[in-house]
Amino acid sequence: MTAATHSTLFPQVPESADAVLDGLDPEQREVALALAGPVCVLAGAGTGKTRAITHRIAYGVRAGILQPTTVLAVTFTNRAAGEMRGRLRQLGATGVQARTFHSAALRQLQYFWPKAVGGALPRLVERKVQLVAEAAARCGVRLDRNELRDTTSEIEWAKVTQTVPADYPAAVAKTQRDAPRDPAELSQIYAMYEQLKRDRSVIDFEDVLLLTVGILQDRHDIAEHVRTQYQHFVVDEYQDVSPLQQRLLDLWLGDRDNLCVVGDASQTIYSFTGATPDHLLNFRTRHPNATVVKLVRDYRSTPQVVHLANGLLSQASGRAAEHRLELVSQREKGPEPSYTEYADEPAEAEGTARRIRDLIAAGVPAGEIAVLYRVNSQSEVYEQALADAGVPYQLRGAERFFDRAEVREAGVALRGAARAGGNDSLLDGAEGLPSEVRAVLSTKGWTSKPPNGSGAVRDRWESLAALVRLAEDFEQAKPGATLSDLVAELDERAAAQHAPTVQGVTLASLHSAKGLEWDAAFLVGLTEGMMPIAYAKTDEQVEEERRLLYVGVTRARFHLSLSWALSRSPGGRGGRRPTRFLNGLRPGSTAFGTRGGAGGGGGIDRGSATGTGSVGSGSAARPRRRGPVLCRVCGKTLTEAGEMKLMRCEDCPSDMDEGLYERLRQWRADRAKEIGQPAYCVFTDKTLMAIAERVPDTEGELVVIAGVGNRKLTRFGADVLDICAGRTLEPEPGAGDDDV
Repeated sequence: MTAATHSTLFPQVPESADAVLDGLDPEQREVALALAGPVCVLAGAGTGKTRAITHRIAYGVRAGILQPTTVLAVTFTNRAAGEMRGRLRQLGATGVQARTFHSAALRQLQYFWPKAVGGALPRLVERKVQLVAEAAARCGVRLDRNELRDTTSEIEWAKVTQTVPADYPAAVAKTQRDAPRDPAELSQIYAMYEQLKRDRSVIDFEDVLLLTVGILQDRHDIAEHVRTQYQHFVVDEYQDVSPLQQRLLDLWLGDRDNLCVVGDASQTIYSFTGATPDHLLNFRTRHPNATVVKLVRDYRSTPQVVHLANGLLSQASGRAAEHRLELVSQREKGPEPSYTEYADEPAEAEGTARRIRDLIAAGVPAGEIAVLYRVNSQSEVYEQALADAGVPYQLRGAERFFDRAEVREAGVALRGAARAGGNDSLLDGAEGLPSEVRAVLSTKGWTSKPPNGSGAVRDRWESLAALVRLAEDFEQAKPGATLSDLVAELDERAAAQHAPTVQGVTLASLHSAKGLEWDAAFLVGLTEGMMPIAYAKTDEQVEEERRLLYVGVTRARFHLSLSWALSRSPGGRGGRRPTRFLNGLRPGSTAFGTRGGAGGGGGIDRGSATGTGSVGSGSAARPRRRGPVLCRVCGKTLTEAGEMKLMRCEDCPSDMDEGLYERLRQWRADRAKEIGQPAYCVFTDKTLMAIAERVPDTEGELVVIAGVGNRKLTRFGADVLDICAGRTLEPEPGAGDDDV
């Protein structure tokens, strides 16, 4: 998938260096021309920062000011690096290295290791989690799946902040970090993990940076070799650098200042990994003579979307908020953002799928629509709703395009057909490049019509269809192109990870949506506890959640939908509240304790036929404020809804009465059949498990179990209490004549 790219057409390479500057606005042009000394580009969302820095590099190369092999552009994801390489290639600036920090460091480490240390570079460990689990076991600590993930992330944080195991507890105290376990215990696991790596001669991802830093610090001859090779540096997404990455950058630079950094403090959303905007905000202090350019012309989003984005940041606090950029939309007026309240999460997913289907019917390509959520576990209900609505989708964060098995197979088939030329019977009757590609790929699963439903078959078809569209665009841009020309183009794109667009609605977390954009974005699940997330306790953590929502809002070019559900399941107590970040921005709401929140404007609809009251009307029940929900077995704070319903961690031992649970399931199936509703409309599996674990004797004990509530207590309470007491149920007169 190509980020921020509205077309896969192939632009013509500019004829001259001056032609590279054509089409840049005054501020972007200033960036492109600032080729000497330190440069800091403060670039708001949608302001064309990638365009500005790639044109800057291309202009310098094409004008002969920069030698391409001496330029190193670094960013944070392989996708972003691939896009940068693709754009530079289209501008005629081949030979420039555009890599992630880790990729650049690994390349240097592999080259210099024999000279600096001797022998072969240790193997890069593929499954860090397994090694962390073994380290914990050797320390006598049992970690469940979630704890293992959190402990691994904590070790990664310690390493990128250059914190050794012995210093970890002090670092946690100093930074007021919310450690997932006792810091002393984590310090022991961390130390054992490092010992296991040494014993097995393996290194991890973070070691790549640490070892490169160590070699450059200790070996001045090697450091000078690198500085001779790379004399000009560009760093994208500079607000996301960690202390370790900054240290590596300083060593690359030495005493020089040919550095251009680009970033936006308002898009700092990775502090949990050790990223900090301080390096961006302090750039002028470190480089008093720096050229600072602000990009605020938003070419991505309509004035209505930009108005909401600016409104979100106007209520922010903290240092990043003090440096916020006020965006100015350069686009024509568009529709107002919509704010939709649903009765429950399935209704929200179904309503979202219906609206997406309507947009597609109105001409918006499926590939230009995204559903964005806070955590990955929210995707399942939307996958089902889109599949039920017959809407194709793709999950963000899956395998890279050119690494997919079907794409590799297609490449082999196309290469073979290109070599065979007219001797390949597959090409008999095929006229023109697109027809030849369709003929070849038809042997790999491509058909003129997509397969029904979703899943692996549909994913494979979408990949092949993207290659067909690429061939169509390629021929349009280069009339008379041959199959061999296309194969060469695919090879170049694969090397640059410059993937074509796969058609299908994108499902993605807000974090993984960073750097991408769509014609329409649906931001879903915007309730307190999810946005901000429940474990965001400090002011700094809450403000990062606000910035995360800002990133989500600014992904939309034209259509923006924000929605939330009052309960998790159908029939549940509607006690949820929409996120506080929309107070004063959505219609009918008031900003509390904020500074100058902008009026949101925009239309509103309620989205659910069940009727939940007007948004902001106060008709929904307000939940009482409660403290953290603790596991009744181990005492750990619970954050997952399913665990909170059970009042225990998923992996903690259950004292559930299995026989009672099966009787409840059979009763639920009978009742669901009687009332003509799905089983979950009676009670969900988790609620039945909670009932079977707690075996309530009274209505008071039953009603407090999550997922029951007064309405279901009235409807089903007597039956459930009878089953829990072991009594035989009497048939209900007229069963099946009324609805839930």
